Amino acid sequence: MNILDAILDAQGGATARQAGAAVGLSPDDTRSALSALVPALAGGLHRNASSSGGLDALIGALSGGQHSRYVEDPSLAASTATLQDGNGILGHIFGSKDVSRQVAAQAASQTGLSADVLKRLLPIAATMVMGSLATQQMRGAPAGAAGGGDLFSMLTPMLDRNGDGSVMDDVLGSVGRMFGGR
Repeated sequence: MNILDAILDAQGGATARQAGAAVGLSPDDTRSALSALVPALAGGLHRNASSSGGLDALIGALSGGQHSRYVEDPSLAASTATLQDGNGILGHIFGSKDVSRQVAAQAASQTGLSADVLKRLLPIAATMVMGSLATQQMRGAPAGAAGGGDLFSMLTPMLDRNGDGSVMDDVLGSVGRMFGGR
């Protein structure tokens, strides 16, 4: 199961519905928004985890951060603590608020939803991504295996958009589009 499906299916869909409701989105708009935001988050995580020491940092964050609560308890979506944690996660994934704004703007152009609403959903989505990965790790994914084991298997289907078996060309293309290249 890829990360987007894990998020959309968490708690029978209640987690995603609650996240969308926290920013005023209908269930259909929430699905559309998450379908646009989660691949960018997954790409950032994949890029970070592929860097020197990045996989160890990700495994450490997943092990110690109690992130699984974000997909297990839908009522946490609108909490101040979730937003703070989500903004911290975004800082690690993207490095700056400017990149987060660019991700929201790109998602807005893909979905037709307001960039402002997507900016508000982005930290919630970040906690849900980490929660899904933490849940996968707790279920016994061999996260310490070379390449990240099943953690990367959750990210890869979303990132390999052209189905060529390599995510690098797709991630690099997405990053290039985020920073103004076409």
